[in-house]
Amino acid sequence: MNVAGSSLEEVLSALDSCYPGFRFRVITEQDTIRKHIRIFVNEEQALDLSAALRRDDEIHIICALSGGRMRPR
Repeated sequence: MNVAGSSLEEVLSALDSCYPGFRFRVITEQDTIRKHIRIFVNEEQALDLSAALRRDDEIHIICALSGGRMRPR
């Protein structure tokens, strides 16, 4: 999906306009990236929303899975 924005903040806001509630699942109320989320810009991890973007940058949003437990067989 192509979304316009010059920073991660702008891109996530644009995505939230297309998919309401998306930003809340990725960003906390304090505007930080949630601890189980990793955002990569061109294979480099972004640590905050101020990361500057260029038109041809690729962004990957990865959600870590956790919880549950293995049951013995």
